[in-house]
Amino acid sequence: MPTLSPPRTRSNGAKPGQPGAVANANGAIPHDESDSHALWAIVVTMLGILVAILGVFAASMWFDAHNAKSAADKAASKATAGSNQSMAGMTGMTGSTTAGTMTSYAGAAPANADALATAHKPFPAAMPPVPAGPLADVNLVLKDVTVQIAPGVKYAAWAWAGGAPGPVIHVRQGQMVKITLTNKGAIPHSVDFHAARVAPDKAFRDVLPGQSVSYKFRANDAGVFMYHCGTKPVLMHIANGMYGAIVVEPKAGTLPKADKNYVLVASEWYLNSDGLKSPAQFDMTKAHARMPDWMTFNGYSGQYVKHPLTAKPGELVRFWVVDAGPSIDTDFHVVGTVLNTVYPFADMNPAHALNNVQTVSVPAGGGGVFDVKIDKPGLYPFVSHAFAAVDQGQVGLLKVGDVQGTMSH
Repeated sequence: MPTLSPPRTRSNGAKPGQPGAVANANGAIPHDESDSHALWAIVVTMLGILVAILGVFAASMWFDAHNAKSAADKAASKATAGSNQSMAGMTGMTGSTTAGTMTSYAGAAPANADALATAHKPFPAAMPPVPAGPLADVNLVLKDVTVQIAPGVKYAAWAWAGGAPGPVIHVRQGQMVKITLTNKGAIPHSVDFHAARVAPDKAFRDVLPGQSVSYKFRANDAGVFMYHCGTKPVLMHIANGMYGAIVVEPKAGTLPKADKNYVLVASEWYLNSDGLKSPAQFDMTKAHARMPDWMTFNGYSGQYVKHPLTAKPGELVRFWVVDAGPSIDTDFHVVGTVLNTVYPFADMNPAHALNNVQTVSVPAGGGGVFDVKIDKPGLYPFVSHAFAAVDQGQVGLLKVGDVQGTMSH
C-alpha cells in the first residue's frame, strides 16, 4: 500500500500556490492550515482501522481453515475405525459377530445342533385339503409362545397357538371365508388377510386380550396370499411370528393338476441375543437396518434339509410361496432345474404365466406360484438365490425318487 506524505509547505508554512500563513496577534495559526492537519489525522486514523479489520479477517480465515482440517482428519479417522469394526464383525458366520453397534447371532448353535435338527418335527408344508361346503370356517388363536427358529435357538414369539407361521388355510376360489380371531396374548392384536376385499377399519381392527372378532369375505381372487397381524408397529408384530398363508385355489380346469402341492412361507428373525440359554426377543434396531439373524422357510432354519420334501420322478410339483418379510424379498430358485411354469405375484391367469425361467422374486408381503417337473432322481435344493439368506437358513431339499444321503447348498 503506498505511503501518504503530508502536503509540502513553503518556508513560511504556506502550501504551494497559496499565500503564506501569517500568525494572528495572539499567535494562533489561521483556519485553513488547521483544517488541513485535522483532515490528515482523520485519513491516517481510517487507514489504521482498515488495516486492523483486514488483519482480523485474515486471522479468522486461518483459524477456520485450521479447524476444518482438524474436523476432516477426525472424521476420516472415525470412518476408518468404523470400517475396520464392520469388517471385523463380518469375518465369521458362527456365534456372535459385530457390525457397527449391532451384534449378529447368525449361525449360533449348540454342540448337539445336528441331533436337534434331526429330532425337530418340521412344519407341515403339504397343502391341507379344502374345507367341505360353501363356508370355510377358520379359527385363529393368537398366543405368546416360545418357539425354536433354528436348532437350539429359542425365541419369545407373539405367534399362534401352534407357533409360527400360522396354519396354512386352503379354500376354493369363490368360497365364503369366515375368520374368527381370539386373542390370548398379553397385548392387542389383529389379523389382516391380503386375500380379502373388506374395510380394514372394521375387519382388521385391534382385538384386546381375552376378546375375539369375526368377519367374512368371499375369496374371489385366486392365488397364495399372506395374512398377518396389522397392529402397530406392524414391523414388530410380523417379525415376532404373527403371519401365515392362505391358498385360494383357482376354479377347476384353470391350472394343470399338480401331483404335489407345497406351501412355503419365507420370513426373517431379528434377535437381541443368541437364544441358546434363554429365549431371544425382537431387536427393532436390527429390523430397521434389515439385518436379520435368521431367514427361514416355515419358521425354522433349514428344516427341509434334514426332512426333505418329496416327489416321484416326472411328477408335477407346485410350490405356493409367500414372503412374509417383514422387509426382505425372496428370490425363489430350484437348483438343478428350471421353473417350468411361473405365476408371478400369484397371478393365476395362465395367459400371464412365465415359462422355463431360472429365478423369480417374491416381494415382501407378496406371493408366487411355481411349477416344476423333474425326471431324474436326486436331491434338488430350493433356495432364495440371494445367498446371504441361504447362509441364514432359507434353504430346503426336494428329494425326487428313492435317493439316499443329503446335501447342503
